Amino acid sequence: MAATVLRRCLSHTWRPALAGSLRQSAPAMMLSSSNDSGSRKPKTGILFLNLGGPKDLDEVESFLTRLFSDRDLISLPFQKQAGVVLAKRRTSKIKAQYSQIGGGSPILSWTEKQASGMVDILDKISPETAPHKYYVGFRYAAPLTEDAIDQMEKDGVEHAIAFSQYPQYSCTTTGSSLNAIYRHLQGKKSTMRWSAIDRWPTHDGLVEAVAGNIRQALSEFPEDKRDEVVLLFSAHSLPMSVVYRGDTYPYEVAATVHRVMEALNFSHQYRLVWQSQVGPSQWLAPQTDQAIKELCQRGQRNQVLIPIAFTSDHIETLYELDIEYIRALSKECNAEKIVRASSLNDNPIFIKALADIVSDHLKDGKKCSRQMMMRCPGCTNPVCESMRTMYK
Repeated sequence: MAATVLRRCLSHTWRPALAGSLRQSAPAMMLSSSNDSGSRKPKTGILFLNLGGPKDLDEVESFLTRLFSDRDLISLPFQKQAGVVLAKRRTSKIKAQYSQIGGGSPILSWTEKQASGMVDILDKISPETAPHKYYVGFRYAAPLTEDAIDQMEKDGVEHAIAFSQYPQYSCTTTGSSLNAIYRHLQGKKSTMRWSAIDRWPTHDGLVEAVAGNIRQALSEFPEDKRDEVVLLFSAHSLPMSVVYRGDTYPYEVAATVHRVMEALNFSHQYRLVWQSQVGPSQWLAPQTDQAIKELCQRGQRNQVLIPIAFTSDHIETLYELDIEYIRALSKECNAEKIVRASSLNDNPIFIKALADIVSDHLKDGKKCSRQMMMRCPGCTNPVCESMRTMYK
């Protein structure tokens, strides 16, 4: 979820939606050479779904415009018009923040590395569904989901797998991407057979990769301090209005945390905390920055921050966690040492996990998880119901 950007752009805005959506054109998607199946038509196309990010400062405004125009993510009065106005007003501020993390988001580069490694493994362990080809479908930045789908059609993909790169399902993230696929395919004659990997919060490979990164982070502390370190699992927050509808996200994040702590034999004290709250309304709590402060006040001044709902580095890890919290907030609250566990990025354990998830999905033969076929009890979005007909 692009909550960090929303937090900085909206300040105190979160109101019911009235209407609108926007889709802007974007450059054709980029595919690495290792993803080239040569003259062979790809039998299985795996569409990596994520929010995306501007690759450079010139793309910030278009990224923000798409983000503010997504009524599945955030509801605004007169959404289409408001999205354009908000994006223009906030572009310079967000550009300044991206400038501090290298001038753009690295999410596309990391996603392509992960997907390329996954395809290499898949071709070996699942030859009956080969050749496999990955596609990147971002919600708010190039390569856009819609453009990726068009490319899959052109390539003659037989089986299209919508693979959410949000391990824990939320209507605001995975749901938004799946709705976008459904909307784009309406009225089109698609020859592809669709299925979805919509959640994987407790997969063994995910758990193992995160646990390994935590062990590495703990090794940065002196031995006499290591046992007292507090582990703070930080995930992007969610408005309680969404939770009250029945969104499963907070429970799935908690399930991931529990599995990781099992892998660590519950070696340290820990908490699940939430970052990137937007506006004054009630969100999931405690907030990450507030937890850091309050723990330091109690004398627990050695902490590890663990990004538990992100599969690679982007603005929420590189700016919010690294700059706002570790660089600035730690000094303010007189922390002794705060370390961030590495993001999954090109972790070979994680890349193997991605391949295993897809391989298991192909062998299972089901179109999606059983859980996805149940809408939130309080859902009022008719597209959420229609979208699920693709996977029956």
